[in-house]
Amino acid sequence: MACTDNHNNNTITYSKTDPINKKVDSLIKIMTLKEKIGQMNQYNGFWDVTGPAPDNGDAEIKYEHLKNGLVGSMLSVRGTKAVRAVQKIAVEESRLGIPLIIGFDVIHGYKTLSPIPLAEAASWDLEAIEKSAQVAAAEASAAGINWTFAPMVDISRDPRWGRVMEGAGEDPFLGSKIAVARVKGFQGDDLSAVNTIAACAKHFAAYGFSEAGKEYNTVDIGNSTLHNTVLPPFKAAVEANVKTLMNAFNEYDGVPATGNEYLLRNILKDKWGFKGFVITDWASIKEMVIWGYAKDKRDAAKIAALAGSDMDMESHIYVSELEQLVKDGVIDEKIIDEAARRILTVKFELGLFDDPYRYCDETREKEVVNSPKHLDVVLDMAKKSIVLLKNENDLLPLKKQGQNIALIGALANEKNSPLGSWRIASKDNTGVSVLEGMQNYKDNNLIYKKGADITVGDTQFVNELTINTTDKSEFNEAIDVAKKADVVVMVLGEHGFQSGEARSRTDINLPGVQQELLEAIYKVNKNIVLVLNNGRPLSITWADKHIPAILETWQLGTQAGHAVAQVLYGDYNPSGKLPMTFPRNVGQIPIYYNHKNTGRPVRDAFNPELVFWSHYSDVENTPLYHFGHGLSYTTFKYENLALEKTVFGMDETINISVGITNTGKVTGKEVAQLYIRDLVASTTRPVKELKGFELIELQAGETKTVNFVLNKASLGFYNNQGDFIIEPGTFEIFIGGSSQTTLNTRFELE
Repeated sequence: MACTDNHNNNTITYSKTDPINKKVDSLIKIMTLKEKIGQMNQYNGFWDVTGPAPDNGDAEIKYEHLKNGLVGSMLSVRGTKAVRAVQKIAVEESRLGIPLIIGFDVIHGYKTLSPIPLAEAASWDLEAIEKSAQVAAAEASAAGINWTFAPMVDISRDPRWGRVMEGAGEDPFLGSKIAVARVKGFQGDDLSAVNTIAACAKHFAAYGFSEAGKEYNTVDIGNSTLHNTVLPPFKAAVEANVKTLMNAFNEYDGVPATGNEYLLRNILKDKWGFKGFVITDWASIKEMVIWGYAKDKRDAAKIAALAGSDMDMESHIYVSELEQLVKDGVIDEKIIDEAARRILTVKFELGLFDDPYRYCDETREKEVVNSPKHLDVVLDMAKKSIVLLKNENDLLPLKKQGQNIALIGALANEKNSPLGSWRIASKDNTGVSVLEGMQNYKDNNLIYKKGADITVGDTQFVNELTINTTDKSEFNEAIDVAKKADVVVMVLGEHGFQSGEARSRTDINLPGVQQELLEAIYKVNKNIVLVLNNGRPLSITWADKHIPAILETWQLGTQAGHAVAQVLYGDYNPSGKLPMTFPRNVGQIPIYYNHKNTGRPVRDAFNPELVFWSHYSDVENTPLYHFGHGLSYTTFKYENLALEKTVFGMDETINISVGITNTGKVTGKEVAQLYIRDLVASTTRPVKELKGFELIELQAGETKTVNFVLNKASLGFYNNQGDFIIEPGTFEIFIGGSSQTTLNTRFELE
């Protein structure tokens, strides 16, 4: 293996058995300062790389940088021909021929799309989530990509924030488990294998706590929330050997995350020992000037580099400012060496120095991308992601023959919206619609009517959507069909581009005229199944009160319609559980299960008319649907919660068992959830905290004993200095099918 000076015919040769750190050190020694800074520079695709070289403007400058070894990475270049072309310039025309790392937003699939990440989280099925990421990695790597900007592991309690669709919800324990599953799925056991890609845990840190759920907004949280809620999924990803992290757009404690030394150096690199590299989010170094934290580009470059941001995504600031900062003695060259070393290490681990074109096999691209076997994986993931919110009188599953079924709603015939947001590589209108899925069941009379459009005009990822708020001209056609139907299936919710980055909403009710359509249909036929398509929890209080059956189907990706139809007709028994609380109205937000008790949590039992307790005067405190909620076509009974004893030493393992019985008539899966409460601590603790879950399958009438294990790592917490502590005291344990379980017992920790 060699790294060659293409201009002077000098070659540094390494043995394949040499450790990577030795190879990196050898390479660093022959690199100029400018070349090391070049490794810290990432550009977006800026010209048709298979065409002629650009000869003017910004594109020409970037092209010259690429030829001169001043670009370490490119993003949004995809397809083996394009990647090979751009890699060839870096490898064969620059002095040292250092290969590029090619990044792309592979968020929930490449061409073949899985459900949006929030939907996947609703499965609570870590094996399926890992397999979904494996499919995404296989397709992306076959198309020349070797690095994804995923998983997003931001915890958020605010469904107004559009990017909740990209994460795992509100709970740090579940979020940590899913972060690890997705990192393992992307990176596999061998990062140098051609079907794996480097993962990127983002956005470090606290992006999910943007004030008012408004995108790119400030964040103002305390140390307890930072260490106990925000950071655990990132720490879990680091412990799972995630190769890169991306910093956040927001500030933390008055300092933009891109320049936050406390987050990037003190916690991530020093305390946690993170060995990979940190990339900024798009142009976030430059944005520190706009924040008013840096006075100019030079100042921003200094702040970001010293803080620990290793690679600059599209600010063009490191490449223009860092060299002079080093020459002026403002930045020690060791800072540059460290960043370049981290980046080069990942490139060696990916095998790019062994073969820069290892991800550029056109034959493999044709075989792997859109492979039929991938459809089976994403269909399985989609079915597991569906949550049955309500099912009065067992309206679901639908009968498979002899029924007149009215299918209503623009989303029922959508092939684009179900793909969700953040699916840049996929082709539009390649999803299976609910209409297509239901048409596979041929023994019912199915009639579709749109009822009303959701959007007006074009729907594009980068543009604002225009929502239909006035046109009800097709209501009557839908009403007429509904009058004659035995069952009405209404597919309502958000368009796929209504959630995601920069898609914050202050009104999380059904958009446009859909609520009016729902109520109009209800007046003529109350036998309604509401199928929700959405990228965030919605406020559907009226529907919960009136509609007998509600199915949360999110945005399920390529196989959406087949998954929905199979659940509607009972060929798949839903087992999903909510990873995020559904509020009664937007005024309750943020609302989440693991809240603090406060000093006045309940009404005075002896003076119930008194107002002096923590409550609203116009709505109850409880959410519409709790975290962990999800029904099945069968029912489950929990009993015989048992501990081996009631007093434990600090270093003892606590074994817990519970019996679960399928009390219904069909086979079903259940997510058994274990919560704890630390009753007294030096820092106030939540009323409940998820500490374990088990996904089990039970035949009708079958009983299984499920075992959980707690240890001191499960019972401790972070104090306000970020130190993990375990304190003696009384703990309460809850086990059941949601965060509202009441089956409980207690033990003492001495």
